[in-house]
Amino acid sequence: MRLGAPRPVWEAGATLGEGLCWSARDAALWWVDILERKLFRYRPHDGERRIWSLPDTVSAVAERRRGTGLVLTLRRGYAFFDPKSGALETIAEPEPERSGNRFNDGKCDAQGRFWGGTMDFGCEAPTGAWYRLGADGRCVRALDARWPVTNGPTWSLDGRTMFANDTARRVVYAFPFEPDTGALGAAREFLRFTEADGYPDGMTTDAEGRLWIAHWGGACVSCHDAGSGAELARLPLPTDHITNVAFGGPHLTTLFVSSARSGLSDAQLALQPLAGALFALETDVRGLPAAPFAG
Repeated sequence: MRLGAPRPVWEAGATLGEGLCWSARDAALWWVDILERKLFRYRPHDGERRIWSLPDTVSAVAERRRGTGLVLTLRRGYAFFDPKSGALETIAEPEPERSGNRFNDGKCDAQGRFWGGTMDFGCEAPTGAWYRLGADGRCVRALDARWPVTNGPTWSLDGRTMFANDTARRVVYAFPFEPDTGALGAAREFLRFTEADGYPDGMTTDAEGRLWIAHWGGACVSCHDAGSGAELARLPLPTDHITNVAFGGPHLTTLFVSSARSGLSDAQLALQPLAGALFALETDVRGLPAAPFAG
């Protein structure tokens, strides 16, 4: 495969960049800075950059299929957001008893259910779970994985396997997935990374079914066969904390990569001036369209 050199397209200096979602409707990339409570939109064809400040942490983004605007995961749950008016409407807050948690990564499956993972704000307590938001607004705790940090998810090309990252333990799990109901089967360990690899963070699937995984503390994105887990490519980035990855652009052949400044010392930041930037590179790999929320 051909992977071009990564270039910074927005030197945002994000404390914790995340939540990449390509919008074919807007020909733009949505992304966030979780800890600074910012929603970003980058439009490659004219370079337009817009920022919305939100009243809470924001971690994942999906477009709506039937309604206008977006669905977001905030600290405590899901909300609709209209970028035009700025209106924010809470949909569900599914774990009030876990006050030390916040929502982290998330994505819609092909049927339009929004899967969101929660995590311990301190990244230590094993209190994370996975939630499934349906088009009717019903939110279900689909998996009480009890991981300190949840990331992903993404799905196999046939939609019958869901992959999710137990980031703190450096493990990618695969779950049998029932597309009609969203039910999960028993987890199996799909990949385990070493200390030198960093930690598996956000990920996506390309049009040939390969998995692309961002590495927190690993300064790279890796590409893997979805059957065997074999590493097929590794893309180095100029900063340590790589957080998420998504395909976009008019042909879904641009790979966008987010990063973070959080957790880097002053000495490290001096050596990594692009920490917190949004990167892009051109490839001969085609991604899959981001599935919108069905509601």
